[in-house]
Amino acid sequence: MYYYDKDEIKNNLDIESVASLVSHFGGEPIMRGNYFIAKTICHNDFGEGSHKLYYYENTRLFKCYTNCEAFDIFELVAKVKKIQEDIDWHLPQVMSFVASFFGLAATVSDSEETDDWKILNNYDRITSLNIETREVELKTYDKNILKYYPKPRIPQWEKEGITKEVMDKNGIAYNPLTGGILIPHFDIDGDLVGIRERTLIKDNEKWGKYMPSTINGVQYSHPLGFNLYGLDKSKDNIVAAKTAIIVEAEKSVLLSESFFGADNSLACATCGSSLINFQYQLLMDLEVTEIIIGFDKDWEVDGDENFQKVVKRLTNINKKYGPYVQISFLFDKEGLLGYKQSPLDAGPEVFQELYKTRIIL
Repeated sequence: MYYYDKDEIKNNLDIESVASLVSHFGGEPIMRGNYFIAKTICHNDFGEGSHKLYYYENTRLFKCYTNCEAFDIFELVAKVKKIQEDIDWHLPQVMSFVASFFGLAATVSDSEETDDWKILNNYDRITSLNIETREVELKTYDKNILKYYPKPRIPQWEKEGITKEVMDKNGIAYNPLTGGILIPHFDIDGDLVGIRERTLIKDNEKWGKYMPSTINGVQYSHPLGFNLYGLDKSKDNIVAAKTAIIVEAEKSVLLSESFFGADNSLACATCGSSLINFQYQLLMDLEVTEIIIGFDKDWEVDGDENFQKVVKRLTNINKKYGPYVQISFLFDKEGLLGYKQSPLDAGPEVFQELYKTRIIL
């Protein structure tokens, strides 16, 4: 059975992540440092209320200064689902929705399957879910949706090492209306399942750096945990090498292709710092024998609290999947990376050094 830990989910969500979910529901959040304000979607249909819904990072709680008491992200989802869709969701269903939205890993037990997991069938971005086989079919879209969007040079990304050729090959486009980079997400078969947008405007980061893209009134969000970004391009290389490199962000996949060529890249992205069963199974279907985890460096000082959290998270990944496939880690023991950098952000030489010295638990 799959199940979720309430506190673990909340602890894995930073303020920008929470803001992106609020935005998904039409809340139009405005960042204010360690808190944000949003429309009162907790009791107004589709975010028609004023900006009186506050979220505080230190307590991880919402406070509506209209007529609600303090509540957490799960109660917010339950309220919004009732208001917007007239659906009554209880805590297990809400936790499943929140976890799938952010691609957070579920814990697996040997006990009998319950109805809690079946709630994912109600998520409108999932066309079908086979509980017994764990097969998920995501909603797909017309690939031509970005056909007429400009594909200019993006100096910020080229400066970081991503080539124009790689951007074009991966369908990266520019949204002149919002000033954001459009990043189409394809499933392993090359079907369009979602579009994310990375803002290039500093002031817009108050709503979050990455958001699901909205085009012609349609929001192209998808449950990130049920796909691996870039796998449609790297799958043949992965099959040949029987090895996959798992990174967090789309940019890392694009950097891998830019540094080593599309014919050599083994990278695909979880778009989060977890590897869940559905993503793992995608790789098992390709008969990989080694999964290399190359997540971002989420600590500043070796041994500090964040360092311990990262070690625990990686250890849990190894404990979960290590009995079935070799798991190794691109872990920065020598201070080669800066805070929040991915193993590819510091250039191909640093990446190759981390690759050569990767850790096997």
